[in-house]
Amino acid sequence: MTGTSVAQPQLVDSSVSIPILYTVAAVVVLCFLLAALIPPRPLNGRLAGPDPQLQRALKAVRGGAWQPAADLMEAAGTDWERRTYYAGHLAYSAAYDGDGWLKAWQAAAPDDPDAILVAGCTHVKRAWRLRGFRSASLTSQQQFAGFHQELAAARVELAHAARRCPGDPTPLAGMVTVGRGLAFSKDEMGALLAEVEAASPHHFGAHYSALLYFCSKWSGSRAEVEEFAARAARQAPRGSLLALLPLLAWYEEVDLVGDPAGLFGTPHVVALVDAALEDVGAAEGHPNLPEARHLLAYFLVRQHRYRAALEQFRQVDGYVNAIPWSYRPWGKLSYRLHRARAVWGALLTRR
Repeated sequence: MTGTSVAQPQLVDSSVSIPILYTVAAVVVLCFLLAALIPPRPLNGRLAGPDPQLQRALKAVRGGAWQPAADLMEAAGTDWERRTYYAGHLAYSAAYDGDGWLKAWQAAAPDDPDAILVAGCTHVKRAWRLRGFRSASLTSQQQFAGFHQELAAARVELAHAARRCPGDPTPLAGMVTVGRGLAFSKDEMGALLAEVEAASPHHFGAHYSALLYFCSKWSGSRAEVEEFAARAARQAPRGSLLALLPLLAWYEEVDLVGDPAGLFGTPHVVALVDAALEDVGAAEGHPNLPEARHLLAYFLVRQHRYRAALEQFRQVDGYVNAIPWSYRPWGKLSYRLHRARAVWGALLTRR
């Protein structure tokens, strides 16, 4: 039949293809969410990583028993990093869960230097609980009054602990945090840090507290905190975790105050992460190692180094009390989503 066109069959029905695309997209999103939510067990929001001894002591004190706390502090001995770490967690429990066990400890052993130390650290934790963690402009005068009152009590108690525990940097590390809250002068803070370093030259807890003091949001500036962090990291041996300080300074001064998405992959930040990875590799047994792994996992995901991030997540999975998650109102969800990105990134990009 000349001049007659024959209609070609339509190979793809657009009315069918669009729902299929939606279905595929939904499946991809569902898989991503499942990767974020599995394993479905609750996440531990109090610790950054497993520590059976500490976990047993915390369970005991929540039940009102103080002896396990005393035993835990005694077992730490002269491992100053661990002693500071344990005192901080016991103090947090006293400040947030109730301090009946601590009062019982002080009544049973009023001259026990460990009880005095934990009591001083408890005042510090209680001060921040009363103040809250919002900016100064959003903090009431009543909150500030309670904050300063508790810090003043902490200053007295920690000075007492320092006299009872000569050579122990733990009370001094607590005093650095007090100095941040009470806005010590630079000379006062410098003298305090000199005391800390005389007792323990590369004490991570004290140096991290000092780093916050030198941040713009407290008593310093970006230049000051970067200089402090670089100097401390440069002088420290591998395994001290002080190589994390420049990375923490960048996080505080850049990541928290803007949207630095395009800056994570710059040579400078990659070099900071690589230096921290080397430090972590030599820090086996350091009590703050899990916190370092969380920070690195976050940065590695943002740098699309998914396999390396996944390795850090594997070491601390199930625990979320660490930067950056602890800074976020939806920290547990943020942790799960970043972990999911690491899982999918490692599978799909092989990086």
